[in-house]
Amino acid sequence: MATSTSTAAQAQGTALITGASTGIGATYADRLARRGYNLVLVARDRQRLEGVADRLRSQYGVQVEVQQADLTDRTSLAAVEQRLATDSAITLLLNNAGNTVEGSFVSSDIDKVENMIALNVIAPTRLAKAAAARMATEGQGAIINIGSVTAMMAETFSGTYSGTKAYMLNLSQAMQVELAPAGVRVQAVLPGATRTEIWERAGIDLNAFPAEMVMGVDDMVDAALAGFDQGETITLPALPDMADWNAFTAARLALQPNLSRNTAAPRYLPA
Repeated sequence: MATSTSTAAQAQGTALITGASTGIGATYADRLARRGYNLVLVARDRQRLEGVADRLRSQYGVQVEVQQADLTDRTSLAAVEQRLATDSAITLLLNNAGNTVEGSFVSSDIDKVENMIALNVIAPTRLAKAAAARMATEGQGAIINIGSVTAMMAETFSGTYSGTKAYMLNLSQAMQVELAPAGVRVQAVLPGATRTEIWERAGIDLNAFPAEMVMGVDDMVDAALAGFDQGETITLPALPDMADWNAFTAARLALQPNLSRNTAAPRYLPA
């Protein structure tokens, strides 16, 4: 395992980033290296990972390790889990790897949907668990889960991709409550449409979206990290006024006392 000789990197520790070969993951890698983190970059494409790693080593003087892994393969996933569970140098996990599928629920390829669920739900859950269990015993660390605003837009999409992102939002919120007393930070980032390769890989033409809906990846990551610096637990890079999110959260929480009761609601009772 590589260790840094720079004081800044020693202070920050190491960030493990999934989906680090391009897009959001590669941009986070750049920003975190700039902040002095050593890096473990995880993705399937070793050649692209090595290109990112070489540039960051040269530009920022940090230690960058490449770990090739297909997170839909249980053997590859287990190796990353083991690293997170045992390596105390890793102070930040960025759960970023993910994909989407084209088409409506009925028209979609169910095998591709299953693969997406494995990457978007099973893999980040297992990685978060491995990191969280260790970090909680150490009393420090941070986990950033990349979600999507589609978590709140089920009616607009097929429900499969947005469902995986709703799961990650739910998990992140539960993790925040559980891990905050142990000194572990959890942030969920909910970007809107972001200009990355995920669309092309899914066969979706991003240029068909209104230009005002699509954010550049640099702007998205910089906003997400600004939210992290401000102590946000949920960051929506495009949302102009967080009061809207706070109102949504307050309305959701207000439902809780009446969601489980020992009698049915009056409207369901016999007249």
